[in-house]
Amino acid sequence: MTVLAAHEIVRYLEGRGVTKVFGLCGHTVIAMLEALSGSERIEFVNVRHEQIASHAADGYARVTHRASVVLTHLGPGLTNAATGVANAALDSIPVVVIAGDVPTHYFGKHPHQEVNHHADADQWQIYRPFVKRAFRVERAELLPEILDRAFVIAESGRPGPVLVDVPMDLFSLPIEAALVDRALANHIDYAPPALDVATAERIVTSLAAAEHPLVYAGGGVLSACASEELTTLVDLLDLPVAHSLMGKGAVSDDNPHVLGMSGFWGMPFTNQMCRGADWILGLGTRFAEADSSSWYEDFTFRMPPTKLIQIDIDPEQIGRNYPVEIGAVADLKSALTTLLEAARRLYPRGVVREGVTGTILAERAARKEALVANQTSGEFPMNPARILKDLHDHIPADSFVVTDVGWNKNGLAQQYDISVPGTFITPGGFATMGFGSPAALGVQLAAPGRRVIALVGDGGFGQNPAVLATARRERIPVVWVVMNNNAYGTIAGLEKANYGTTFGTVFESEDDDMWLDYSAIAAAYGIRARKVTSPEDFGVALDEALASGEPYLIDVPMRNIPTPTGGHWNILDIYSPDGVKGHVST
Repeated sequence: MTVLAAHEIVRYLEGRGVTKVFGLCGHTVIAMLEALSGSERIEFVNVRHEQIASHAADGYARVTHRASVVLTHLGPGLTNAATGVANAALDSIPVVVIAGDVPTHYFGKHPHQEVNHHADADQWQIYRPFVKRAFRVERAELLPEILDRAFVIAESGRPGPVLVDVPMDLFSLPIEAALVDRALANHIDYAPPALDVATAERIVTSLAAAEHPLVYAGGGVLSACASEELTTLVDLLDLPVAHSLMGKGAVSDDNPHVLGMSGFWGMPFTNQMCRGADWILGLGTRFAEADSSSWYEDFTFRMPPTKLIQIDIDPEQIGRNYPVEIGAVADLKSALTTLLEAARRLYPRGVVREGVTGTILAERAARKEALVANQTSGEFPMNPARILKDLHDHIPADSFVVTDVGWNKNGLAQQYDISVPGTFITPGGFATMGFGSPAALGVQLAAPGRRVIALVGDGGFGQNPAVLATARRERIPVVWVVMNNNAYGTIAGLEKANYGTTFGTVFESEDDDMWLDYSAIAAAYGIRARKVTSPEDFGVALDEALASGEPYLIDVPMRNIPTPTGGHWNILDIYSPDGVKGHVST
């Protein structure tokens, strides 16, 4: 039996378990839209900008741990979506992008909206630098096989996006239904690479015998859903835990072993403990620049003399930024299970390190005490530390908090306790301004029974305000908290600290203060909203938003205060080449 290819693509997606497709119309994909309109299993999440689609798909995949799907038009549709797809790539998030392309019979003629300045029918090459694989489909009958390969590639190993570029005429050609049946016969769960027992025992004995061991948790722990195994291991072996930005929440922040985040925006105490460790077990992390204080050994890590054990699903990350004493390519859930079994066998009563948790808890208490003045400040516009504290006190502990970039990301990573692993969603590697607002849509669709807060700056929210149209149409009850300081605050702080100016970073002009009322913008979209008028009003607004069960936006005027920095970033040396090396912005 033959069926139109677009309908068979939809049938494949249904068989794969896909329930959401994020996208925007275009003439190259209307055959797919028609096919999706007849699906009883798949909801098409209609957006007003392709970047919203790719960020929302990213957020959805972070919660489901399965590849999400983006449908996009050629040319500007593909390039609009590119930023969100690149963001997913750098954070190892599986996304399958199905893109329409020019008809095969127009290859070489430069038809409407085609990108082909260097080669004919070449638009798919745009994605090559950041996707795991870019497919350009040559024949309609290859679609089921290529789609199946795309999902396997996206979800296996180090996850990431895959592009399937389809000339528009192929969507409307008939193909054999048996081709989809064959593709769906492939089982979608594969046995991941495991850690061998001998290596596990070597790692465990090295950590147990170490004088100052430390676990360094990256985002790979959360991607592998391995928080429970890691928590049990650090409790058994009494191991301090530091984490990268993406690793926040891998072990609950209320665990007595957790030191906090490292690096430029990390905690001074965390950096000190990392620098003084004799053995470090690095899990699912590439030791990125910001997390490692630009790899300067005076600030965060000193490897050597510290000996590094590194376990990652991606062999390219092993020893990439620091030399390893023991390296292993393995799935972290499987690896931590094996490590835990070895630890229980070798140290059935566990390991006790005198004073470790006491020191951590004492430093934590002092750090929290130092925050109280800012967290209870009555100033208005609000102190950002109070915004974070009030948010934490008013939302359920299992709420997802989705950030953008700036104070909302870095300040939260420093000051906001995450007690449920996986509930902190942030753009790490690409640090994309504009991520938080649309990613929250995907998170909410993936977790309909949970509360989702998009904590974003006014600069970030201004990138994609049309998320509100999608939230209204699809009735997605995200609560947006806009930390409104009328500036690109983080960059304004850097420029002010290093050059004494804020040119190009603040929104006001000589004759217009440019303070925008984001609650009025939300109201224009038909979204419930409230502009906070005092510090006490913020908690009231949060309670009202949560009780509404609807999309809701809260505009919170905020003081533009630089985020504290406890490490180093070598851009500071570039800004001040004649200054003292090691200057730390405060």
